[in-house]
Amino acid sequence: MKLIIGLGNPGKQYENTRHNVGFMVIDKLSKELAIPLDRQKFNGIYGIGHISGEKIILLKPLTYMNLSGECIRPLMDYYEINDDELVVIYDDLDLPVGKIRLRSKGSAGGHNGIKSMILHLATQEFNRIRVGIDRPNNGMKISDYVLGQFTKEEEIGINEAIDRSANACEKWFSTSFVQVMNEFN
Repeated sequence: MKLIIGLGNPGKQYENTRHNVGFMVIDKLSKELAIPLDRQKFNGIYGIGHISGEKIILLKPLTYMNLSGECIRPLMDYYEINDDELVVIYDDLDLPVGKIRLRSKGSAGGHNGIKSMILHLATQEFNRIRVGIDRPNNGMKISDYVLGQFTKEEEIGINEAIDRSANACEKWFSTSFVQVMNEFN
């Protein structure tokens, strides 16, 4: 079984914002894999499909970013998913727009959604795909920046990062996450 989680904030006002890049990857995978997000439970929206005989769950927590773990832990318990069977996709201020970085463990790095996951999973050892959104360079507050839309210039890079992130997830269906890291980093 594989669980792919995209972090973001629910609601129209947050669509296509920097903080919702995880949701954007889940939407892309949902379309590419023909796995509709048609279930709502555990304070999240998700879909279940099968790829090469393996169950795949795509999840978008609806708890808002800072409480993501409150959705993820109950779903993992219900479906008996181990920590090594998940990958979480989220925005990263420390990477340039369009760059992705895969890791199999690490700290939250100041990301509140990951802090919530670490708290509720009681481990830092889970697979992750960080999608670069860069930092504001004009004195803008971080909260305003991450909740803002991508500029026209950024859209090309972020769309490439969404594609690469989705491709990395699909590659993970047939190989180890370490091999995927080696290929995509």
